[in-house]
Amino acid sequence: MYPPIEPYDRGHLDVGDGHSIYWETVGSPAGTPVVWLHGGPGAPASPGSRRYFDPSRYRAVIFDQRGCGRSRPLATDPDADLSTNTTDHLVGDLERLRVHLGIDRWVVVGGSWGVTLGLVYAERHPERVLGMVLVAVTSGRWRETQWITRDMGRVFPREWDRFVELVPEAERAGDLAAAYARLLASPDPALREEAARRWCAWEDTHMSLAPGYTPHLSVRELPWQQVFARLVTHYWGHGCFLADNEVMANLHRIAHIPAVLIHGRHDVSGPLDTAWELHKAWPASRLVVVDDAGHFGGSMDDEFVAAIDAMSSVQPPS
Repeated sequence: MYPPIEPYDRGHLDVGDGHSIYWETVGSPAGTPVVWLHGGPGAPASPGSRRYFDPSRYRAVIFDQRGCGRSRPLATDPDADLSTNTTDHLVGDLERLRVHLGIDRWVVVGGSWGVTLGLVYAERHPERVLGMVLVAVTSGRWRETQWITRDMGRVFPREWDRFVELVPEAERAGDLAAAYARLLASPDPALREEAARRWCAWEDTHMSLAPGYTPHLSVRELPWQQVFARLVTHYWGHGCFLADNEVMANLHRIAHIPAVLIHGRHDVSGPLDTAWELHKAWPASRLVVVDDAGHFGGSMDDEFVAAIDAMSSVQPPS
């Protein structure tokens, strides 16, 4: 990764519905435009996000999606309206931000949930995308959420039992993400706090089978956990606000766009088959499997930065 860097510009953009999103730009104002889409939903960008981009080659746009980080209101604010926080809204925010910054086309870079968001954005606005670099590949399908919230209980039964025991017994056979979303919206602050802790503990459990993996969600401060858990369960409990298999069904719209897909061999929460399926259906894509990484870690950052570096020379079609 590149050395720490400070933004040369930043601000808040009013995107409507009472939302204001935080954005910043780093690197060279004359560089190739690139936008970073963070994961979660609800795991905002950090100063470390700036370090993926060569400041001599890129004009990197980094922002916090609705409801998290430095954007306002936060998903946990009493007056937050989650009905205006959907995938459609986030795609619209991306376009507003692009226009606001005077960018015609940009490279789209995303991780985890940011992969799904980036793919949906590219499929709806292919003429605005120069290329894509996508790490910890997801596609927003119901089966991926089901795998994480229920099927992984077969791998981690003790931890899954603790994850599920907070859910009312009558709801345990249903949509667990939606059940947790209801817990996180409870009027009881103690229940909201415990739900956030248990959600983050469960995600840390299944994130990686790689040796040396260190949990990172369950050790975050409680307000961060509450925002993260509220948003991720809101999205997953609504099927990511996508028709199931929507990304795969519309992949032909971006078949010509160059892309690098990067995925960890030990990513048990997001099995490699999603990245493999995308790659097989995407003629202009290249798949990199990182043998010492899970959802992150190992040499993942090295592969990620190398792929982003290589994408900086991509040219728009004539």
